[in-house]
Amino acid sequence: MTASALPASIVALHLLGALSALHAIRHARTPQGAIGWMLGLLLLPYVTLLPYLYLGSSRFFGYHAGHGTPTSQALPASAEASVVDPACARFAAISALQRRPFRSGHRLRLLIDGESTFAAMLAAMASAEHCLLVQFFVIHDDALGRRLQQVLLERAAAGVQVCVLFDGVGSHALPRRYVQALREGGVAIHRFATHRLRNRFQLNFRNHRKIVVVDGARGFVGGLNAGDEYLGRKPPLSPWRDTMLELRGPAVADLQRVFADDWQWITGQLPPLLDAPQDEGHASALVVAAGPADPLETGSLFFTAAIHAARRRLWLSTPYFVPDTAVRSALQLAVLRGVDVRVLIPSRPDHHTVFLASTLHAYHAVRAGIGMFRYQPGFLHQKALLIDDDAAAIGSLNLDSRSFRLNFEVGALVVDRAFAGEVEAMLSRDFARALAIGEEEYLRAPFLRRVAMHVARLFDPLL
Repeated sequence: MTASALPASIVALHLLGALSALHAIRHARTPQGAIGWMLGLLLLPYVTLLPYLYLGSSRFFGYHAGHGTPTSQALPASAEASVVDPACARFAAISALQRRPFRSGHRLRLLIDGESTFAAMLAAMASAEHCLLVQFFVIHDDALGRRLQQVLLERAAAGVQVCVLFDGVGSHALPRRYVQALREGGVAIHRFATHRLRNRFQLNFRNHRKIVVVDGARGFVGGLNAGDEYLGRKPPLSPWRDTMLELRGPAVADLQRVFADDWQWITGQLPPLLDAPQDEGHASALVVAAGPADPLETGSLFFTAAIHAARRRLWLSTPYFVPDTAVRSALQLAVLRGVDVRVLIPSRPDHHTVFLASTLHAYHAVRAGIGMFRYQPGFLHQKALLIDDDAAAIGSLNLDSRSFRLNFEVGALVVDRAFAGEVEAMLSRDFARALAIGEEEYLRAPFLRRVAMHVARLFDPLL
């Protein structure tokens, strides 16, 4: 580069920085974020322009454009006419947020940890006769991934319509040969990608959903992906602690629709959609979906509304504890009204920056009277919520900004005393294997580690 060209490049960079700063002022989610990006882009465009290109957007564009509500398939009359548990009324705000009602008539099965969960899911997939919808954030070409691949190929060979989605970043290590083998075997498989122009360079928008739907009648949601580490086979994080929910009943149709929205975004077409039969169970359930294409910050609002609904107990398990202001305030208010608030988080990090920020948030939570606990046996990845004695949620949503507003997520909120009792028993065992966090965890940490916690917290909006 010549000497005369160098000043012109510097001027161009500062001009691009100024234009990007204007964009940040208009579109940043918070005033603090707008100020941070503006100062960085104006003063250090050489450093901040590229990160802003990949991380600067909080809105996913085009997801709903052009396909309206084609998945608004009518439910069977029996499902529409069924009467839900009266206790669902206190979650009316969440139902309104989701634009769908609670459904009744469900049978549920709580699936704990990888071996039992994948035994149940793979057996259910192998029983598919008409349609199989499968979606994971991560699929690995390892022992478990190849077991999944074999079941998918067998079902496709038997004439079952098999549709598979995986996230392009979460499954970045998935080799092309794995995908090609499935396609050659008749499986329709696609990578979820941010392929519209305004999303093109964004790393923020990941599809973190885990969904399996078998013949429109059985659905699975929760935290496990298709990889050996989720079976606890990858030290030092093993044993891996996680949870899924098997759902049978009319809300499976809503779970299909969540998958169908993602499928249509990628392919431009709808997957097969089957009516979910009314089951013989009694539980009421609401499928909860969240994502950056929503007009509201659905993930954060879901947690805030669920916490506000608690009157006696709120137990929460999450691998990443990075609450935003609304969720943090809701937890503090729950303590003030006498709710037993307990939060279970890992003792081992899988992402060090998030772990540092979580440690600082845990310190502030303990000072506010929130019971914070670290699970000891292995890495805790489960996303579970217990509200009082009659409600529980299982899904893919973490307690962090990615799940609140940057990732596509899904779960199920269940109102049923029997199921809530199962979740209570599960979490009681987990808390029995955990150590309470005191203020000394932060106060006795080395000075530089405490500084690192505060620096990590600056990145809360991206964690």
